[in-house]
This record gives sequence, C-alpha cells and structure tokens, in this order.
Amino acid sequence: MLPFKKILFPVDYSDRCKSIVPYVQEMVGHFSAQLTLVHAYGVGVLPYTELAVADPDWPEEVRRREEQRLKEFAAEAFPGQRVDSIVEEGEPGIAIDKVVQHQGADLVMMPTHGRGPVRRLLLGSVTAKVLHDVSAAVWTGAGRIVDNRPHNISYKSILCAVDLSDETEAVVRAAAALATSYHARLSLVHVVELPPPNIDVDFTPFRKELIDAANHRLRELKSQLGIDASHTSIDGVTADGVCHEAIQKEADLLVVGRGRAQGALSRIWSRLYAIVRESPCPVLSI
Repeated sequence: MLPFKKILFPVDYSDRCKSIVPYVQEMVGHFSAQLTLVHAYGVGVLPYTELAVADPDWPEEVRRREEQRLKEFAAEAFPGQRVDSIVEEGEPGIAIDKVVQHQGADLVMMPTHGRGPVRRLLLGSVTAKVLHDVSAAVWTGAGRIVDNRPHNISYKSILCAVDLSDETEAVVRAAAALATSYHARLSLVHVVELPPPNIDVDFTPFRKELIDAANHRLRELKSQLGIDASHTSIDGVTADGVCHEAIQKEADLLVVGRGRAQGALSRIWSRLYAIVRESPCPVLSI
C-alpha cells in the first residue's frame, strides 16, 4: 500500500471539500504522488434542464462546463502542480469507485459532511459508500477537525486501532510504515468490547483475563514485526475507547482496518462509521 503513488481527491466544491485541500497538498508532496481530482455531476436538475430546452447538445455543453470548472478549481487549489481532472456524470460514490479502478488510485482523500446531532447517526451517503465499496485506502476528516487545525499539517503521533482479526498484521505494518515515513510516534490500541451481561453469561469477571490476553497478543505481534510502539488494551465500547485513546495520545492520525482480509467483517469495520464520526483526528482506513 505504501508509499502512496496515486491519490484521488473527490471534489464537490463545498466548504468541507475545500477545507481538506491542505491535507491533500501535504500528502501529495510527502509521497511525490500523482494527484487526480474527480467531480460527479447530474443533469436532471436546474440549471441543466434549462439548457436541455434551449440546446439539444446540452449534455456535451454541461460536460464542457464541468470540466472547465474543475480545471479552474485545480489551478486555484493546487497552483503550479500537475493535476489530472476527471468529470463523471452520475452518483458520486459510483464515480469515485469507477475512477479508483480505472486509475489504480491507492488513496482516496475526502471529508465527511454530517452536521450537528444528525452527524452522530449518519456518516454521509457518499463517504459511507466509498468506505464500503472502494478497494483503496480512504482518508477521511470530519469538518470540525480540519476546520480547527493549522494548515502546516505534520503527523507526529499516529494511533493504530486493531481488533486482533486476520487483518491486524497488515494494518499494523501499514501504520508502522506511515509512522516511519513521517518520523512519527506510533501507538496501538485494542478495545475489549464485553457483551452486555445477561441472565446466562456475565463476562465482567473475565475482564482482566481478556485484557491480559490482548496485551500478550500485541506484544507478540510487535516482536514478530519488529515494531517499536507502545500499546494499550482497554475495555468498553470500541468507538468510544479508540477515540478516547486518540485524545490521550494527542494523535494527528488514526489508522484502522476495513475488514478486507479474506472478506472478513471485522469488529473495527462494524464500528468504523462511529469511529470516523467521533474521531478527534483524521482517520486513514485501509
């Protein structure tokens, strides 16, 4: 996966989109990566319906206008840089997946768009679709995160959240490579999520044993991979525990898996939307 060589930046011209431009600039510069912008547009709404009445060639006119607008955005956001731009008619999530497959992009960088109380329930349909469907790594940042951070981005503390599934080794390797690349401090966290007690089984008495077992597994993994990193195993709700640890470690970036190993539905993947929504820093899911 690393180093990232082809980065895809979906553009919708929103303030949230513009707010992550410095992060995209930094990542492209750090890895000397090729940058591609993609914009998905629809032709079933105004002002395009007006064009349809006046000009039978309106679909091509619309495409030309969208291409020009995207080129102007690229010139303003990434001055002096070589940037490829692609416009696609249709649903944004589908367009992003199509471009990833066609271009071979290995990283997609995009913001989330949920706001207020709704943001705690909804991640945003485009972001959710990309996280679910796209094979490339996905960098996401919630609005309040990127809005409140300085634009001289530098990753100094990277937290890797693991669930000890089959994909854990690959995720830790990627996080370690990223930490080395940025000369950042690396930490690992595993959350033991105990089932709620019921009349038949209460796992609470086994809390210490489960945490000890997780710590033992993490020590083995670090030794096996030759990785120098601190680690923490805690109990609680996965998303809450991961985000709390990110605050404690003053993490600039959170690295998590997406259950890609052998098509597995890992616990981190099942909690990913909540982690992205609540994370105090950008999230790189691989």
